[in-house]
Amino acid sequence: MKQRILITGAAGALAQQVIRRLRHHYELVVVDSRTEVTTPPDIPSFRCEFLHRSFEELFRKYQFDGVIHLGRISSRESTRERRYNANVLGTQRLLEHCVKYEVKQLVVLSTHFVYGAHPYNPAFITEDAPLKAAGFTQDLVDTVELENLVMIHLWKYPQLRTTLLRPCHIVGPGINNSMSQLLSQPRSPALMGFSPLMQFIHVSDAAKAIVLAYQGDQPGIYNLASDDCVAFQDALRLSGCKILPIPSIPESLCRAVVKKLDKRYFQLFLLDYFKYATTIDGRLFKNTFNYEPDISLTEIFQHYANLKS
Repeated sequence: MKQRILITGAAGALAQQVIRRLRHHYELVVVDSRTEVTTPPDIPSFRCEFLHRSFEELFRKYQFDGVIHLGRISSRESTRERRYNANVLGTQRLLEHCVKYEVKQLVVLSTHFVYGAHPYNPAFITEDAPLKAAGFTQDLVDTVELENLVMIHLWKYPQLRTTLLRPCHIVGPGINNSMSQLLSQPRSPALMGFSPLMQFIHVSDAAKAIVLAYQGDQPGIYNLASDDCVAFQDALRLSGCKILPIPSIPESLCRAVVKKLDKRYFQLFLLDYFKYATTIDGRLFKNTFNYEPDISLTEIFQHYANLKS
């Protein structure tokens, strides 16, 4: 019999790619708290909040073998209160259901933002580094708390084989996060005097990694990144963007200018990530799961350049 897997955040482009990779090998059930998701007839799809009783009913009805949790709400999608309810309280409820209904395996997608942006960050941060993001901005507190919940369950309930992934910037077709929005613009802002090294992974390679993480079944915490880095302003140029320089000093002027920009692609709380490098070491995931990305940085940036031609 095929394993039955629940996939959350099913409306996102990344989740859709994961679904396509898994659908012929597993029985899938998908859910999203934000919108109704259209799926093939053989994949049941639901819209419900993680805190609602109907979400627990899915666990009772389908008796999942595994859960792939991609339903973290990003800072640009909702208010701080709703994000906290969904990302922290909702994830806590999901973890409780996994334990109660004896789910065997769990994969959770987080972000490299949890390490925080700081001028003294080491190059290529490893998985055992402290999570400093919550100390710099309240807008990432929910993400750090989500991780803390997952790590508690990782050690407290070893029978729930839990894998936590911290990817670098995920970009590519269908991705609407802040970085993808920046690369898509004909004119994109950049801080004068700053161009930190960044890492990018294509959405199809991120989906491939998530599938490998589930199928490989090696519990733990893993960074997910390519070996290559590129300076942020170079990434903009390679993507066909004209750079809109923003004064970085005095800081009060810089923040005032950023507040006037479109919040879809340049949010104030992410300002330090465009000053200081937050590169991560992806060797542990690469070696554990024999992972290699298929799409190069050149191809990633060419996609965005083609959008402007």
